[in-house]
Amino acid sequence: MQLKIMPKKKHFSAGRVPLILFLCQMIRALDVPLDSKLLGDLVQPPTITQQSPKDYIIDPRENIVIQCEAKGKPPPSFSWTRNGTHFDIDKDPLVTMKPGSGTLVINIMSEGKAETYEGVYQCTARNERGAAISNNIVVRPSRSPLWTKERLEPITLRNGQSLVLPCRPPIGLPPAIIFWMDNSFQRLPQSERVSQGLNGDLYFSNVLPEDTREDYICYARFNHTQTIQQKQPISLKVISAKPSKERPPTFLTPEGNESLKEELRGNVLSLECIAEGLPTPIIYWIKEDGTLPVNRTFYQNFKKTLQITQVSEADSGNYQCIAKNTLGAVHHTISVTVKAAPYWISAPQNLVLSPGENGTLICRANGNPKPRIGWLTNGVPVEIAPDDPSRKIDGDTIIFSNVQERSSAVYQCNASNEYGYLLANAFVNVLAEPPRILTSANILYQVIANRPALLDCAFFGSPLPTIEWFKGTKGSALHEDIYVLHDNGTLEIPVAQKDSTGTYTCVARNKLGMAKNEVHLEIKDPTRIIKQPEYAVVQRGSKVSFECKVKHDNTLIPTIMWLKDNGELPNDERFSVDKDHLVVTDVSDDDGGVYTCAANTTLDSVSASAVLRVVAPTPTPAPVYDVPNPPFDLELTNQLDKSVQLTWTPGDDNNSPITKFIIEYEDAMHEAGIWHHQAEVSGTQTTAQLTLSPYVNYSFRVMAENSIGRSVPSEASEQYLTKAAEPDQNPMTVEGLGTEPDNLVITWKPLNGFESNGPGLQYKVSWRQKDGDDEWTSVVVANVSKYIVSGTPTFVPYLIKVQALNDVGFAPEPAEVMGHSGEDLPMVAPGNVRVNVVNSTLAEVHWDPVPLKSVRGHLQGYRIYYWKAQSSSKRNRRHIEKKILTFQGNKTHGMLPGLQPYSHYVLNVRVVNGKGEGPASTDRGFHTPEGVPSAPSSLKIVNPTLDSLTLEWDPPSHPNGVLTEYTLRYQPINSTHELGPLVDLKIPANKTRWTLNHLNFSTRYKFYFYAQTSVGSGSQITEEAITTVDEAGILPPDVGAGKAMASRQVDIATQGWFIGLMCAVALLILILLIVCFIRRNKGGKYPVKEKEDAHADPEIQPMKEDDGTFGEYSDAEDHKPLKKGSRTPSDRTVKKEDSDDSLVDYGEGVNGQFNEDGSFIGQYSGKKEKEPAEGNESSEAPSPVNAMNSFV
Repeated sequence: MQLKIMPKKKHFSAGRVPLILFLCQMIRALDVPLDSKLLGDLVQPPTITQQSPKDYIIDPRENIVIQCEAKGKPPPSFSWTRNGTHFDIDKDPLVTMKPGSGTLVINIMSEGKAETYEGVYQCTARNERGAAISNNIVVRPSRSPLWTKERLEPITLRNGQSLVLPCRPPIGLPPAIIFWMDNSFQRLPQSERVSQGLNGDLYFSNVLPEDTREDYICYARFNHTQTIQQKQPISLKVISAKPSKERPPTFLTPEGNESLKEELRGNVLSLECIAEGLPTPIIYWIKEDGTLPVNRTFYQNFKKTLQITQVSEADSGNYQCIAKNTLGAVHHTISVTVKAAPYWISAPQNLVLSPGENGTLICRANGNPKPRIGWLTNGVPVEIAPDDPSRKIDGDTIIFSNVQERSSAVYQCNASNEYGYLLANAFVNVLAEPPRILTSANILYQVIANRPALLDCAFFGSPLPTIEWFKGTKGSALHEDIYVLHDNGTLEIPVAQKDSTGTYTCVARNKLGMAKNEVHLEIKDPTRIIKQPEYAVVQRGSKVSFECKVKHDNTLIPTIMWLKDNGELPNDERFSVDKDHLVVTDVSDDDGGVYTCAANTTLDSVSASAVLRVVAPTPTPAPVYDVPNPPFDLELTNQLDKSVQLTWTPGDDNNSPITKFIIEYEDAMHEAGIWHHQAEVSGTQTTAQLTLSPYVNYSFRVMAENSIGRSVPSEASEQYLTKAAEPDQNPMTVEGLGTEPDNLVITWKPLNGFESNGPGLQYKVSWRQKDGDDEWTSVVVANVSKYIVSGTPTFVPYLIKVQALNDVGFAPEPAEVMGHSGEDLPMVAPGNVRVNVVNSTLAEVHWDPVPLKSVRGHLQGYRIYYWKAQSSSKRNRRHIEKKILTFQGNKTHGMLPGLQPYSHYVLNVRVVNGKGEGPASTDRGFHTPEGVPSAPSSLKIVNPTLDSLTLEWDPPSHPNGVLTEYTLRYQPINSTHELGPLVDLKIPANKTRWTLNHLNFSTRYKFYFYAQTSVGSGSQITEEAITTVDEAGILPPDVGAGKAMASRQVDIATQGWFIGLMCAVALLILILLIVCFIRRNKGGKYPVKEKEDAHADPEIQPMKEDDGTFGEYSDAEDHKPLKKGSRTPSDRTVKKEDSDDSLVDYGEGVNGQFNEDGSFIGQYSGKKEKEPAEGNESSEAPSPVNAMNSFV
């Protein structure tokens, strides 16, 4: 026979186990019956085996049965007390006791009333070894009283008002179950708006017209008597007038802002909040200073009732319900106190002792308030019971020493407080018995190789015998290194091998004697399928054969059975089975499926399966190639701690052979719904041995892949939860970095649930100073990612370790990581600060580095603060702007670029670490030398006359030194844009105005103007102006954006070439107009029209006539200015190549007109005059050529 592994294993100890007798595979004598042969001559004190509940509610329509069953040797006799006094059942003809039992039967069916027998009953079972007693059984008949008659007035409410319909059921025993129905016995619908409270009342947060009805009826069902009582119907009418005004929530129950609730441990805590309001409020629940228990919290009655099952003292606290609607919210706090009736920590256990032995009875219970412990012996309080010199009572413990046979008795422990009591019987039975072997002799055990073998040796004796096992006739005692010896005497061979075969002897010894027994063990070879049936695809009407070869132990006879789809083969002569084959002829579509070969012996069984797929006979239509169908029939076998075998059946390959299978897993415990890659196997395999991780709730799925693609996943396999183990890795990214000068913040990346390997994931954080001799300091923290060490010295290197652990054990020793405690601001300023002025805009600063110890942190570099010194008057007017340059690392010099020439600067240097800057060095001043000035701030030409122009300017905004003089250079420009001779003029530095006389009239001049210092010339500014024709032609100073430019059209319009050009343009326009009119008459348009419609130029639009024909054919690109010259650069400098300015550059566009024909240009001028420029750059104005280009 094959033995089952015992679920509980303990290694056997050869030492004497005091105070306990192992009696026939048990310690608690009542859990498992004793061997019948053994009971014949052993005495045992009585033990209560069955009794009625403490609170016994009876049906008054049936006979009363109060149970009391007990066992013992000799059989016990029974007696009863009622209300604390002896209950003489012989005097009451209605009361009888069942034979051989203490159960009372009170016959009230024929006569008598149940109320007569109300009371508290207690049963006593007694024999010569002691007396056991039952609980106090309170007997009460159930009651289902009627409702008191009352007159209920109809209720009339306005739409939207709140309402409470009272139920007030009669008090029954047990309490009634309340529900609301109508006259048709249909339950009234309930919702967030309408619901029944725990007290049975029906609450309306707001009423609606559809609530109108005349049959609101409250029913009370008394389950014990199977009766239902009903209240008088309540009539409600809701007036469907204008609804009540919307209002925020208020509570209908409970009242006020706070209330109290007391509940007993182990019960269901029910908290209720029902609110009224319009719109209907929604109820939310929170626990102040805590969270609601996840697996024990439930919501009832549309979340108006919060229930917590198996409530404990930890659930005490303040619970808050919140009622909320769109107009506001209201809160109510319920203070919950959990009390506890007594409950066992350690109930007393039966003792079987040998004369002269010692033992203890321990009775420990807890409760709130703490229960009182009382002892009784044979049902009598121990204080008044006969004295026993072997007994000593110490609170919740009775100590027995040197017991004798007269010490046998039954002890009762009573633990009680105001909420209830516990009563436990435990006997002390003093016996002197030599060892006995209860297992039959010469049993033959047969076990398959590599499986566990269990050899029984049930024993009895007092004192407790020691057990030893021997192999063979002269073998030595078997020890724990190979074998497991169970407390019940069983010998376990965890992995039985061929050499385990033999005879085993069990020997039991105590001081009164010795007993032994022999058993025999045979190890058999496992049954194996060496040739498995294979997957087959056959055509309809053909024949298929499956082969199944089995190898087995020669002494075992296997039985081979073939199954189809896990059922019997069809009763069809087409199916034939010989020794190793299953043959199916004339295959039909129904024959497709899974065929299994199962080989069974008396000790083991194996099986193998193959799929038969039936296809249509040839010729067949062109095959359809597709991804495979998903695998199916996933099965997990050989389930070990860290591995499992997955087997599956392939789906249809859809005419493309399966190349591989992809296996994925889901961890339902840590990452439910997320699938991860597990393994890949070839397309010919249908099994895979998978390596698993500890403490993972695995599910697997398989996908098939062919040349077309990958199938959809299979259905998930059954779940398999691996055992927990210690973590095999530690957290990564361990760092130590202080955030304050006196702390060290240790951080790490926590392990995820998959990596935890077990419950109770924690971290052991260890640290010590790197350069000291201190021991490691360690602390175990919860599953967090940070720990702060306080009280550390500033910026000290530390060695850090973070080790993972769980309820099973620790991860491997972690690697050490170096970190630093927190930084503080540097203490010392850099010294010996020196400045070397390189040029007028660049200076080099040198300093001596600070001692590294004074940095008190990671040296990040040095920072230079520098600013331009100002006079006291300027400092009062605006804030000094300081500039900062940071030099990384341990540098001792740096360059300050972009300085202002001819200025006084002040600087200081500070060292920088991760915390911030240290103190500044002593301020060090330096001067920059003179440089060349910037361009004059402005240049204007005012008061033009026939032969003179007056220039006004503002000095440079940045003189960069002491100005020595100004240089003015100018030259005339003739009508052909040729430049005349250049004239140089030096002007004193203190001048801001200069008049040039003896100039040519009606001539354009170009001016170049710049300032000079002793270093050299600065940037120049340019301007142009024209002398006037006569006094009447002088322009006001502000015309032309301050440039005082005379009109150039006078010169252009009098030129012969310009008059010829204008005639040619007029002729071209006339030709174009004629062509346009011809094409319009034909209904056509020029392509430029389409282009103009798509890119309309706003400057062309004013040229169109009212009928839109005049400008319709103008190309938007044609009116670009004919300009190829350059503008004056922004730096006011004029390059030599910029002098070939076009006519457009010099056109005066103040009024956009010619002197000869002002109306023409005034109407078709292509550009509007530009606004004055902010800088000194010359403005451009459109020339007549521009205007004509725009027109054309």
